[in-house]
Amino acid sequence: MSQAQHAFMAPIVQLIETELAPQVQAIDREGLYPAQFMHKLGALGGFAAALPADSGGNGLGLATQIEVTAKVAQHCGSTAFLVWCQSSCAWYLQNSDNAAVRERYLHDVAQGRLLAGTGMSNAVKHLAGIEKIHLRARREGDGYVVTGSLPWVSNVGDGHLAIVAAAVEDEGYIMFATPSTAAGFESRPCLEFSGLEGTQTLNLRFQNVKVPAEDVLAHPDQFKQYISRIKPGFVLGQIGMGTGIVRACIAIAHDSNASVGHVNAFLDDQEVDLAAQLADIEARVASLAPLAQAGATDMLPVLKARAAISELTLKAANSAVLHAGAKGYLIIHPAQRRLREAVFVAIVTPALKHLRKEIHALESRAQAGSAESSPPLHTAAA
Repeated sequence: MSQAQHAFMAPIVQLIETELAPQVQAIDREGLYPAQFMHKLGALGGFAAALPADSGGNGLGLATQIEVTAKVAQHCGSTAFLVWCQSSCAWYLQNSDNAAVRERYLHDVAQGRLLAGTGMSNAVKHLAGIEKIHLRARREGDGYVVTGSLPWVSNVGDGHLAIVAAAVEDEGYIMFATPSTAAGFESRPCLEFSGLEGTQTLNLRFQNVKVPAEDVLAHPDQFKQYISRIKPGFVLGQIGMGTGIVRACIAIAHDSNASVGHVNAFLDDQEVDLAAQLADIEARVASLAPLAQAGATDMLPVLKARAAISELTLKAANSAVLHAGAKGYLIIHPAQRRLREAVFVAIVTPALKHLRKEIHALESRAQAGSAESSPPLHTAAA
C-alpha cells in the first residue's frame, strides 16, 4: 500500500473503530441503520476512492475502494454491504455518458451527503436469463414513465436515491435514478431477515413515476455498452465484503487457538490455510481492479474471483464457529453473526449459483469457439 493510500485509510480505520464497532450488535440484533457513520465515512472519501478528483474522489483506484469495504466488513458485514451499495452508485454515475445525471447527483453521492441504493439485482438476474424484469417503462417526451415493483432494495428510504433499471417497450432497457420524493414512488417494509436488518432494505413501488432525461444513466441505445462498462467493478466491489468477513473469521480462529489450539488442530480449514486462500483472491483482485477501471478486463476472471470469495467466506465462517466451540453457538458470539453474513455474501446478486451459471456459459462459449476455429484432426487423402 502506497503512502497516499495509508494516509487515506488511517482516518477511515479510526472512524470504523470508534464509531462503527460499538454499534455492531445494535445493527445486527436491532436493525439499527448506521446513517451517521455513512455520512461521516463519505466525508472522508470512503465511497469515492475509485473516482477522479473532479468527480469528488481521490483517484486512488477501485482496489482501494474494495479495501475500504473490507475494513468495514472486518467489524460489520451489514455496514460493508451499505458501503458497497453507496460506492457502486457513485461508480454507476461516474461511468454514465450523460453529463446531466452526473452533475445532478455524483458529488453528493460520492461524498456521502446523499445516500443511495442500487436496485440492480432483478435487472442483473434478468440479463442472465434467471428471472423476468419487474420494472416497465414507456417513453414520454425526452423521459420515461415507469411502473412496477422491486422486492428488496437496500440503503434506500426517505431522503435517499435509488438507481434501478427498467425494460422499455420495443426498445431495450434504461438505467435511471429516482429520488424518494418522486411522485408515484413509495417504499414499504419487507419481512424480517435473519441478518442484514440494519441495511434499510425496502420494497420499492413505482406507479407511473416520471423519469426526466436528466435522471437517466443509460438510454436504450447506450444500455448494452454501459452495463459492460460497469459490471466488472460492480462485481469486484462485492469481494470487499467477503474479504473483511474472512479476515474476521481467521481472527476468531486465532483467538480460540490460544486456549484450545491443541484440539482445534484436528479441524479442517486451519487459519493458515484460510489466510493463504484469501491472499490468492486478494492478489487476483489487485490485478483485476485497475483493468476493470480501464474497461479492459474480461468478465470470466472477475466472476471466478467473486465465486471464490463466496466459497471461502462460507468455509471461513463455519471454521470460526467450530474453532470457537460451544461459545460459538451463543447468539452474542461474533462467530454466529459471521455465519449469517457469510451466507449473505453467497446469496446476494450475483449469488453463487448465478455466478456458476454465468461462468459455465462463458466457458462453454469459449470452448465452442475454440472447437470451431481448430483445424481438423485428419486431412482427407487427395
